[in-house]
Amino acid sequence: MPFDLGGFLPIGLACSIVKENSVYPRVMKLAVTESVRSRKEELGQFFTPKPVAEFMASMFGALPRSVRLLDAGAGAGSLTAAFVSQCCTRCDEVRLIEATLYECDEDILDTLTATMHDCEAICAAVGIEFLFTIHPTDFIQEMSMRLGGDLFGTTPPVFDIAIANPPYRKINTGSAERRALRSVGVETSNLYTGFIALIQRLLVPGGQLVGITPRSFCNGPYFRPFREDFLGHMELRRIHVFESRQAAFRDDSVLQENIIFHALRGRNQPDKLIISSSSGAPGDEIAETVMPFVEIVQPNDPEKFIHIPSADSHAKAKELLNGLNTNLASLGVTVSTGRVVDFRLKHALRKNHERGTVPLVYPCHFNGGTVHWPKLEGRKPNAILDNDETRPWLVPSGVYLLTKRFTSKEERRRLVACLYEPVKSGTDWVGFENHLNYFHARGRGLDRDLAVGLYAFLNSTVVDQYFRRFSGHTQVNATDLRTLAYPDRQTLEAMGREMKSLNLAQAEIDRLVTKHLHARR
Repeated sequence: MPFDLGGFLPIGLACSIVKENSVYPRVMKLAVTESVRSRKEELGQFFTPKPVAEFMASMFGALPRSVRLLDAGAGAGSLTAAFVSQCCTRCDEVRLIEATLYECDEDILDTLTATMHDCEAICAAVGIEFLFTIHPTDFIQEMSMRLGGDLFGTTPPVFDIAIANPPYRKINTGSAERRALRSVGVETSNLYTGFIALIQRLLVPGGQLVGITPRSFCNGPYFRPFREDFLGHMELRRIHVFESRQAAFRDDSVLQENIIFHALRGRNQPDKLIISSSSGAPGDEIAETVMPFVEIVQPNDPEKFIHIPSADSHAKAKELLNGLNTNLASLGVTVSTGRVVDFRLKHALRKNHERGTVPLVYPCHFNGGTVHWPKLEGRKPNAILDNDETRPWLVPSGVYLLTKRFTSKEERRRLVACLYEPVKSGTDWVGFENHLNYFHARGRGLDRDLAVGLYAFLNSTVVDQYFRRFSGHTQVNATDLRTLAYPDRQTLEAMGREMKSLNLAQAEIDRLVTKHLHARR
């Protein structure tokens, strides 16, 4: 028997008790009615499925004899239940678990309480004392005040362990959550990163955090303050990525890519960490590899992007692109977000081109590598008035490279680039809608060979795979495109001259780009 201490049950019997008295059936019996679904969306709730909760609980390292556990945004308690089950079946000498849970949804508190009583019974069966406190309050509001010293006579609690599936919802600049977080030095635009930022401040040195969150914090300008804060206080030990975007929360139709991470409170990042991946299907095999930390967060990257190679092709893409050291600025090129926000200029939009208007380009105009304009059968307008009001939102007519800012889950590439050339209307200006990024030379069009070379490069599989290392969502920010390394101008122009047709098959684009990247080495 693994252990038999003073009447405590053997591990084998403990396992059978845990399975027989599983808390998960109670947790998962919540009926998802329309009102419940609406409430979940309002709160940003996504309940953790049993296989995911169990996997998260298994990622913790060695545990102290007495564990102070934090479960912020506890929901029905599935994460704490999974952690308890792990403690009852592992060989750790855990004798006391003090669980502190925060949940502000009144409709689920009875279920959460019942789950905790089940945990209490399971722990008692193996000689572990289980104590719990449920706070039916807003975690961000209360903990921001306690960390900021605004609650008289109270000090922030400290924890050895935190397990988290924080709510996911954007928070506006003037919202109460944003003000509360800012009061303790946290600057972020989403609830989930706000939760993680507060949780990490409550851990003792060496305290462990396992969390499941969207992957979106790994890149993009909005999450840069959070990345700096997180990497400055937490040591990453493992990152797990799901190959399917819907794998972790398939019942909630979540399209965000999610990751699970294990990190320790501390300031010294490890030399290496584990990157693992799986399809997300229950019982699926998990692939693991050990990576140097400097390949995950590059030392000289001011953006602190977190690169996660979840496939062999990602690593090969990085190897091929490692030799590139040209940035857009040295090419004399800039990338910007399309200026025309259509709902603000709705009165100036026109379905068809007419006298006094100029072309207005949307993502729907992309067609086989070029802009198909006008698209009269589509729902979007094709033109915008050219006058003193609209002129600041237009750009001079010329050759531009466009990319979609948002791609659908059905598209095979995350990066989708398209060439815009002046249309037959002969106008001097053009409008690019806000869902596009456009490459330009100081506000004007590009040399065509350079633009076509950039088109080939950005549409190649190797660049798409490299981009996916740090981008886990369908949004492509202009900042992401600026931080990419590019071939030098001579190489790009050579690609552009060689590419006689933009409507090449993917394999032909890949051969062209790979040939020129190898030739420049």
